[in-house]
Amino acid sequence: MQLLIDASVLMLAYVFGSIPFGLIFVKLISGKDVRQVASGRTGGTNAARAGGAGAGVLTALMDGFKGAAAVWLAQAVLPAQHWLHVLAPIAAILGHNYSIFLTERDEHNHLRLRGGAGGGPTVGGAVGLWWPSAFIVLPLGALVFFGIGYASITTMSVALIITAIFAVRYALGLATLPDVAYGVIAFILLVWALRPNIKALAEGRERFHGWRPGRGTGLGPVAVQNTPTRPRERERGIDKAGVAKAVGSKKKSPRKATASRS
Repeated sequence: MQLLIDASVLMLAYVFGSIPFGLIFVKLISGKDVRQVASGRTGGTNAARAGGAGAGVLTALMDGFKGAAAVWLAQAVLPAQHWLHVLAPIAAILGHNYSIFLTERDEHNHLRLRGGAGGGPTVGGAVGLWWPSAFIVLPLGALVFFGIGYASITTMSVALIITAIFAVRYALGLATLPDVAYGVIAFILLVWALRPNIKALAEGRERFHGWRPGRGTGLGPVAVQNTPTRPRERERGIDKAGVAKAVGSKKKSPRKATASRS
């Protein structure tokens, strides 16, 4: 009976994590299908690309709520089983990344579950386990996002920050080892989901977001990417001074012609 209760809690956490809030909010706000935009993921960053900042913020909040609600459910049903409190948000992350509501067939006719990368529910799970972590994770995550400028790096960094928080608390006797394990497992899941982004980073193709000078920001539909620069005028054999000179001579030539006729 106990095993059945545990499995039911984890299943509910997975199903709730599977709700594609990004798809819902983007569809309601802009009419677009977020799966057809940029990375095709349903998380907050891609929702912002597809539907604007409002869709992105709403998606991020609800994705975070998935992880926190999974912890609260496990705590309410089985308050003494802390390992279940840790596994519940992991189930929500899996549901978010591989949503039962976003099934499709790939080019090889294999069943595929789509979703996000897991950053939102990872943060939410940490908040559910220890709510003050929000005041550490969110500012540091924002600093990484706008400072380094890549959403994929931010997502992975969030899991590392959470791991560090619980590791320090464990060293101080304020947390348990399963809390630290939560951060480690979440990090592994995020890295696995972000494999295409890691490859794009290595190849210099990853979309940029942030405040670095000369790069602009990419929170809207036009994220800055590595685009070829326009060729310099001197490489086209055109000199600005020379062009101005030629234009000036053309303007003067009719006068010269008139003078010669006279």
